[in-house]
Amino acid sequence: MEIRQLKAFIAIAETKTFTAGAKRMNVTQAAISMQIRQLEQEVGVPLFVRTPRKAVLTEAGEHLIGRARNILREHDAAVAEIAELAGSEHGRLRIGSASAAFSIEQLPVILEKLKKKFSNAEISVSSGTSQALVEKIIHGEIDVAFVSLPVEAANIHTELLFSDEILAIAHPSHRLAGESVVSAADLAREPLILGEKGGNTRRMIDEFFQQSNVKPRVVMELSRQSAINRMVENGLGVGIAGAKGIAKAVGEKRLVSWMIEGSEIRWELGLAWIRGGYRSPIEKEFTLLCQSIFKNK
Repeated sequence: MEIRQLKAFIAIAETKTFTAGAKRMNVTQAAISMQIRQLEQEVGVPLFVRTPRKAVLTEAGEHLIGRARNILREHDAAVAEIAELAGSEHGRLRIGSASAAFSIEQLPVILEKLKKKFSNAEISVSSGTSQALVEKIIHGEIDVAFVSLPVEAANIHTELLFSDEILAIAHPSHRLAGESVVSAADLAREPLILGEKGGNTRRMIDEFFQQSNVKPRVVMELSRQSAINRMVENGLGVGIAGAKGIAKAVGEKRLVSWMIEGSEIRWELGLAWIRGGYRSPIEKEFTLLCQSIFKNK
């Protein structure tokens, strides 16, 4: 059972087709099919049911997938540990971020400091929703990620970095601009501009409306908070945002904000990584830099 075979197996299991799995692995479909045939011959049972449209895991495949991911995680950890012997300036760190604002503001500063200490390190950054990034950590595709908290996956460790109160925001010409508090019913009647589904903040907002027994009128779902704020500034709807993030716009009278009656929603940004896994020196240093830069936020 070879590492490349297990990587091919996981790629097909996650993408659902041999074609997509081959593309992820950057090999031909014939090559990845051969690797799976060899793996199936070794274990003695089929791992996939081949259909015209997709590849479905057999019962044996379902049993193997979790162990395969653990094997690859241990393999990567062993490679990283050995690489440390080449010198402290080496290493690999794969970062995910669910916060566009953080990626623009804090992350470049952190990475600049990190590269000074790990000058020959291989560092990559990818974006996605919190849910998608947690899945990538579990599958060993990234090492650490900035995600909205809480994270419910039992095998994920998280550390709180930043917390902000969630407020409703609107254009200063809004009919309720003079109010300081709005209810769930007030918001439900407005054309709402919210973050995309898949993030914890959006999930908590949806749960708040559901618990309040009102159905919101969502007219836009955007991936970036800055885009939501701009839409609201242009009078295209009412949004939801963190108090610290919109303080300047409110001070400049480009936005008005309201507390949301009965809501205890807070936006919390945390750092997530696999629980109990190997943490390389570069990942530990990255964590310390994150803690330092958010200390006074």
